[in-house]
Amino acid sequence: MTANKDQIQGRVKEVQGKIKEAAGKLVGNKKLLAKGKALKTRGKAQATFGDVKQKLKVMKKKAAKKTAKKKAAKKK
Repeated sequence: MTANKDQIQGRVKEVQGKIKEAAGKLVGNKKLLAKGKALKTRGKAQATFGDVKQKLKVMKKKAAKKTAKKKAAKKK
């Protein structure tokens, strides 16, 4: 299974958010902490969207194979 761009970009944003959040905690910068949390949340949402897209793609392929098998069975 390959990852789509939303999965990859989402996970990258999630990591970037975690880093900003940790840096904000470390230096006591509430604004940086909040930006990090927001970026992490957006990343999670995008990654989840990518996961759903990937699952739908797999389900679509399975359904197409199943339909093709039924059509082939009818021809026999």
